[in-house]
Formats: sequence, structure tokens, C-alpha cells
Amino acid sequence: MVNALLQYATVLMLAIFVGIEIIAKVPSILHTPLMSGSNAIHGVILVGSMLILGGANSNLQEVLGFLAVILATMNVVGGFVVTDRMLEMFKPKTPGPKSSKSDGAAS
Repeated sequence: MVNALLQYATVLMLAIFVGIEIIAKVPSILHTPLMSGSNAIHGVILVGSMLILGGANSNLQEVLGFLAVILATMNVVGGFVVTDRMLEMFKPKTPGPKSSKSDGAAS
């Protein structure tokens, strides 16, 4: 059991390291499509966590499944909010209506 846990921890650490290295090398112009793609993946994770929660047999499994659904939902919603804010940066700024200011001097 300790050997399997060590293997899982090693894979997790390597995945974190590789993920950080890959994301650091992505140009800023590609961050929005990358974020949209990761949102799609997190949507699949949300569906998977709901399926697992539906097959829960004990209270612990129900609590952990519910927590997984909540966290996955927060991740999806947060990802779409960040993507929307990033896309707002690329929209052209439209000038507002010009207001005529009078200097208040009587003629």
C-alpha cells in the first residue's frame, strides 16, 4: 500500500511539474483558447462526478461525491468567468456619446 501511494504521489508531482512547464511556455495570445479547452474538460469532470455521486453506497461516498460536484461546478463557472473577462480585453472600445458641456457663462 505504501508503494502504491508513493507511485501515485510521484505521478502527481510529475504532472504538476510538466503542467507548470507547459503553461509557462504558452504565448499570451493563446491563453484564451487554452482556457476554453480546459473548461470543456472540466465540464466532463463535472458530469463524471455526478455519475459517481449517483452510484454512492455510503455516507462518506455521498459526502465526497457532493464535494466533488461542488468543486467541479465552481471550477467550470470560474473558468468561464475568467474566459469572458479575457475575451472582453480583445473587444474594440466603442466611444460613448459626446456630451456638450456649457461653461455656464451668460451671453
